[in-house]
Amino acid sequence: MAAGILRGEIRWADLNPVKGKERAGLRPVLILSQDVFNERSGTVIAMAISSQSQRAGFPLTLELGPDDLPKRSWVKISQIRTVSTGRIGRKIGAVLPEELAQIIEGLIEIVGG
Repeated sequence: MAAGILRGEIRWADLNPVKGKERAGLRPVLILSQDVFNERSGTVIAMAISSQSQRAGFPLTLELGPDDLPKRSWVKISQIRTVSTGRIGRKIGAVLPEELAQIIEGLIEIVGG
């Protein structure tokens, strides 16, 4: 099913078990990795999404547009991880290309580039 997981999609993911301040449980994530990586590696690179208002602004978080998810939500750009495709569930939305570009810009700002 990995071939069906596309960059920019928002999907449910089971992020347990976790340690420390990692985001836990069944929650929405943004798929960041390229489609070919998702298809061939058995993993995806994803960012946690939260519906709780975030104190930290960009580049650590980015509020999603009102049409991306049913609830007001934020991508936690600083909460990136590689996840097995076996943990990825159904699609619940997608971000616009402009939002994805801004999220990647935030990640580069955090890690340097």
